[in-house]
Amino acid sequence: MKFTVPDPDLQIDFATKLAEFRELFLQEALGNAVRNLPVPEIDKELAAHVPAASLSALASHGLRGEMVFPVPVVLTCSPRLLGYYRLLYGYSQKEFYSGATGLTPFKRMEDRGVLAPRNAPALAGLCDSLCEAGSLLVAGIGAKSINAGLLSDLTMLTLGPQLRGGANVRRGTAGIRTVFNVIQDIVQAPGIKAGDKKMEFLNAAGRKIVIQFAPDPDIVIQEEMRPGQYRKLIAIEVKAGSDFSNIHNRIGEAEKSHQKARLSGFSECWTVVNVDKVDLALAHQESPTTNRFYTISTLVRKSGAEYQDFQDRILSLSGIKKKRRVVKPT
Repeated sequence: MKFTVPDPDLQIDFATKLAEFRELFLQEALGNAVRNLPVPEIDKELAAHVPAASLSALASHGLRGEMVFPVPVVLTCSPRLLGYYRLLYGYSQKEFYSGATGLTPFKRMEDRGVLAPRNAPALAGLCDSLCEAGSLLVAGIGAKSINAGLLSDLTMLTLGPQLRGGANVRRGTAGIRTVFNVIQDIVQAPGIKAGDKKMEFLNAAGRKIVIQFAPDPDIVIQEEMRPGQYRKLIAIEVKAGSDFSNIHNRIGEAEKSHQKARLSGFSECWTVVNVDKVDLALAHQESPTTNRFYTISTLVRKSGAEYQDFQDRILSLSGIKKKRRVVKPT
């Protein structure tokens, strides 16, 4: 019996990213930074910011304090290491750099390796707060269990979902781009102004049609009635995830976006998915606001009744006067 096993593309991507992360945020990066710093200065700051009992628990296993506890001298030398401590403590970026924590101004340290001069005076306070969390971590793990391997494993446990989330975002962006390109190929209007995320042209009535990426939903098509006043024609939500098991959750997410779009004035709400075999009756139950469902694979093939319907509705609702291309049935 032969089974269908997906290609490990995501894990291959993770392996590449992991090599990059080791040089920026993980234990290897911490070791490289500490080698270039005076140890007595690190020890002095550890004594000032970390409870002695926590340092003793680490020392009993031959671990230096900065393996768990951040101090200003280390973060000043290598600001990206703030990401190491965030991963070690188990915080997602969304949770860590939020209004609730007050840490949003420090996000550039992890993202760009930059400690802004205006944030430097607050660095000692940041270390104090993080060291409190570090002390809870050490106490929770227990002095007998803590070791360098465990600390590395903890950072990996946080990093995994972050990498997967990043991959999902990239996949989603690629899906939106694919649908946008299909629409651009359909309209092909004379004098079209097409950019990376936006296209404009005049329809048969001489009114400007604007098709562009949007934060929610993903693609919107609008007609300018007068300068600055738009009629909202079509809202398109693209769900590019390809795993069938999660399709119904994604349709539910599309419904939330379309409810907002409907309230803002859109009359047509479409959902484009990346799973070919979808129970349309069930999909309409899960997203009653969706007028039409389409699949990315069909739109890319540019054939069949589904693509014909998509093409005809784009042209008709946008008021584009052009000869419709009759597509081959699938």
